[in-house]
Amino acid sequence: MFKSIENRLSKPTEAAPLAVFRILFGFVMLVSLIRFSAYGWIEKLYILPQMHFTYYGFHWVKPLGNYSYLLFFVCTVSTVFVMLGYKYRLASIFFFLSFTYIELIDKTTYLNHYYFISLLSFLLIFLPANTYYSLDAKKNENVRFQYIPQWNIWVIMLLLGIVYFYSGLAKINSEWMLKAMPLKIWLPSKYNFPLLGDLFQKEWIAYAFSWSGMIYDLSIVFLLLWRNTRTLAFIVVVFFHLLTSALFPIGMFPYIMILSTLIFFDSSFHHKFLSRLSFLFRINKSLFDNGALKHRKKNFPQQVKGFMLISFFAINILFPFRYLLYPGELFWTEEGYRFSWRVMLMEKTGYAQFKVLDKDSGKQFYINNTDYLTAFQEKQMSTQPDFMLQYAQYLNKELSSQGQSNLAIYVDSYVALNGMGSKVYINPELDLLTVEDSFEHKNWIRNFED
Repeated sequence: MFKSIENRLSKPTEAAPLAVFRILFGFVMLVSLIRFSAYGWIEKLYILPQMHFTYYGFHWVKPLGNYSYLLFFVCTVSTVFVMLGYKYRLASIFFFLSFTYIELIDKTTYLNHYYFISLLSFLLIFLPANTYYSLDAKKNENVRFQYIPQWNIWVIMLLLGIVYFYSGLAKINSEWMLKAMPLKIWLPSKYNFPLLGDLFQKEWIAYAFSWSGMIYDLSIVFLLLWRNTRTLAFIVVVFFHLLTSALFPIGMFPYIMILSTLIFFDSSFHHKFLSRLSFLFRINKSLFDNGALKHRKKNFPQQVKGFMLISFFAINILFPFRYLLYPGELFWTEEGYRFSWRVMLMEKTGYAQFKVLDKDSGKQFYINNTDYLTAFQEKQMSTQPDFMLQYAQYLNKELSSQGQSNLAIYVDSYVALNGMGSKVYINPELDLLTVEDSFEHKNWIRNFED
């Protein structure tokens, strides 16, 4: 059986789909980074804030101040090299490291599609995406191959399948399916949307969107895999993502997903794409159509690569289920919520007022959050317990540097979930400085009663 699986994985296939994927991925990342810089978000998100909320275990990732521009420059240049397939392996490593470092600086900016890009860029390091239609292949005939083992295409499909299918699984919950939340809150605000604005005021539309979104996520990859439904499925992909892009501020994610799904099409489609690209830029495409096959060598580095890829997918398949290890309502505690493909599943607003007690004098005072946080950081902090804990530790450090010691810090916090009334979120009698962050259950979060 294992021999049969190995033969299927090693079966020769055209390298053109992987080359097109490399080009489009590099292009979209280039546009995304230029857009990010043009909007002034480098300064706003990574230079101006006094503090940054780091991920647990990644406290060593520090903001770079004005050197952030250099970091983004390196990331941007690497996307150009990836797109052109020039010094591809090195460029892929630089892009993965720089992009991931940027995302680890501050979890305030966490988005599922940023996580997806980091995973995808890591995966591309191990794939021979420069063997066809690249500058590397043009310059070096030892790199030039028209055919590659099938698994190089399948691993990208598998990662896309995980993203879509797990997003669909996450929607199978009572709030999404039985209450149409949070779409019931969001859609009516789109009253000025062309043609559909009035329709968005209807409650049944929220339910229709909720159920169709769940069905779409669970089924779209299977429809793309089947030749008979592939074209129709891609039309649905384009419609779905363009509509969500028009309705919600989710940046470049819809375009990333639209272009990524082209990997499911036959090589003939990709050859046509590359032929038109060749005509436009006067590239000799026939140079790459040499009929050569890149074999999967059974040496030590390849075994290491295989082990890393298997580990990569094992982690990505199991990691989203870690929420089952925690008690309580996931949307309330958010323990195991991130990195699990839970896309736009809740509407959560909060209020957090921090009180500082001087244990020696007994005096107390309240913190004005705007003295330390940006409006965006305060919004994120007010609904997430690990943010509150980290903020309390930061306040203690800042106040200690001003000569205030032996302090206790408490928080009066209220959170509203999916339109329900505000409820006390964190135990107001808990000194947050006595708590250490960890992967253990945060039993100091008040229970969610519903």
